Amino acid sequence: MTVQVIETQPIEGQKPGTSGLRKKTRIFMQSHFLENYVQSIFDGIDGVEGKQLVVGGDGRFFNDQAIKIILRMAAANGAKACIVGQNGILSTPAASHLIRKLKTDGGLILSASHNPGGENEDFGLKYNGPNGGPANEGITDKIFERTKSITSYKILASGDCDLSQIGTTQVGNMQVDVIDPITDYADLMEELFDFDAIRSLFASGFSLRFDAMHAVTGPYATEVLQNRLGAPKGSVVNSTPLPDFGGGHPDPNPIWAKELMDCMYSDTAPDFGAASDGDGDRNMIVGKSCYVSPSDSLAVLADLAHLAPAYSAGLAGVARSMPTSGAADRVAEAKGIPSFETPTGWKFFGNLLDAGKVTLCGEESAGTGSNHVREKDGLWAVLLWLNILAEKRISVADLLKEHWQRYGRNYYSRHDYEAVETEAANDLMNDLRARLTDLPGQTVGTLTVARADEFAYDDPVDGSHSAGQGLRVFFDNGARVVFRLSGTGTQGATLRVYLEHLETDPSALEHEPQHALADIIAAADQLASITARTGRNGPDVIT
Repeated sequence: MTVQVIETQPIEGQKPGTSGLRKKTRIFMQSHFLENYVQSIFDGIDGVEGKQLVVGGDGRFFNDQAIKIILRMAAANGAKACIVGQNGILSTPAASHLIRKLKTDGGLILSASHNPGGENEDFGLKYNGPNGGPANEGITDKIFERTKSITSYKILASGDCDLSQIGTTQVGNMQVDVIDPITDYADLMEELFDFDAIRSLFASGFSLRFDAMHAVTGPYATEVLQNRLGAPKGSVVNSTPLPDFGGGHPDPNPIWAKELMDCMYSDTAPDFGAASDGDGDRNMIVGKSCYVSPSDSLAVLADLAHLAPAYSAGLAGVARSMPTSGAADRVAEAKGIPSFETPTGWKFFGNLLDAGKVTLCGEESAGTGSNHVREKDGLWAVLLWLNILAEKRISVADLLKEHWQRYGRNYYSRHDYEAVETEAANDLMNDLRARLTDLPGQTVGTLTVARADEFAYDDPVDGSHSAGQGLRVFFDNGARVVFRLSGTGTQGATLRVYLEHLETDPSALEHEPQHALADIIAAADQLASITARTGRNGPDVIT
C-alpha cells in the first residue's frame, strides 16, 4: 500500500497535560490535528519502526475513526504490529496490563478519562511507555517540542481494517491483532483477589450496585462481578459503553453519579455501591448512607490490603498525590513503611512502582491502584474493597468508623470551580503566589497561617525536579488548604481548592465534612478572593 508523506505545519495547543492531550472532539477532528500529534508521539519516542504497540480507547465519539488513522500512520512509519481491543475498546488499566504482559514498546490510549464525550464534548490521546504507565515528563517534553517543529507526517493512502472481528489482519506491512479486550484483565483480577471469598459474600445475600456510567468499565464489571463472582444479574447498571456516555458526565463523584448516590441513600439501598469513569481508571465507593472519600478509601486499602492474596505479605510503601489527604501517611507510619507525596499525575507514581518503593498509590480525584499495572484502576479498587468486606463481614460505615477510631479522621473536601475564565484563574494564582512568603503569622478568619509554599518534587528514583505543583497554606491548628489549576479540562480553567483538617477527638469523628471544614473553607475564599475573582458564589462541584 502507498505511503503518503503529507506536508503540514505546527498547530497551536498541542502541549500534553497531566495525562496526554485533551481537547474538544471537533478540534481533534480538524484537518491534520490528530495526525500531527500522532506523528509527534512517534518522533518523540525515536520512531516506531520495528516496534509493537497496544492501541485502544474508551469508546467515546471518534474513537474508532481515530484508531484507524493511527493504525495507518503506524504502518506507514514502519511499526511491526499493533494489538487493538475489539471495536477499538480497551479500558486504560486493561491497556496498561496488555503493554506489560505482552512486553510491547508502549501504547496509544484514546480517552479524555472522566470528561464528557460526544461530537461537541471531549477527546484525548496519550502515549504510555513500555512499563505500561503514562510517559514521563522527559518524553512528553520531546513530544511537545516536536509538535512545534513538525513539517510532515506519514500515513497509508488506504488500509482500514475491521475492528469488530477478533483475529489477525494486515494494514500495509504491519500486523494488526484484534483481541478480546476483557479476558486478560479479568484473569489478572482473579490472580490478585480471593474470588472464592467474594463469591461467598455474594452468596450470603450481600448486595451491590455498580454504576458503569455508560462507559468502558461496563463489560469488564459485568464479566467479573456478575459472571465470575456471582453478583445477581442487574447488579451492574448502565453497563453498555456509549459514544456520549448516555449524555452524562462519566466522573464518579456524588454530583455526576447522583443516580447511584440517590440509590445508596434510600431505604432500599444495597450493601455496597461503586462507580467508575469514562476509561475505567477511577472509582467511587459508597456504603449504605455512607460516602467514602477517595482519600479515606486509599487509607483503608493501605491498612487492610493484606487481607487480599496479592498483598498478604504487606506493602513496600504507599504513595499519594500532594492534594490527597494525609490519611494514608498515618497508616504508613503506624505500619512502619515509607510514604511518598508526589505531584498530581499518575506518571509520578511510575518510578516509585518500578523501583519497588511502593505497592499502593492513590489520588484524591478518585484514582487508586497498585503495582499490578502502571495506571489507576477503578474495578481493581472495587474488588479490593469487596475482598476486605468478605473477610471483615461488617458494613462500609462500620469499617470507616473502625479506621477513624484507630487513626483519626482527616476531614477533607475538594471544591471545583469549572470553566473559569483563564486570565482570571491565572491572576488569582499569581497574586496568591506572590504573597506566600508574607502569609505566615497572618490571621485569616479564625485561623492563623503557620507556613505557606509552592509544592515542588524531587523524584527519589531518577532525581528529576518538578516545580510549580500547587500552592499550599498550612494553619497552626494543623489544617491545610491547597490551590491548583487542573490540567485535565478542555475549556477555560478549573480551579481546584483542597481543604483538610485532622481530627483525633474520638467524640468528633462523625461530623458532616463541609461543617467540620467551615472555617477552612471561609479562610480559603478570603486568602484567594475566590468569589471576587471568579464571580462564583460557590464551587460547581464539591467532593
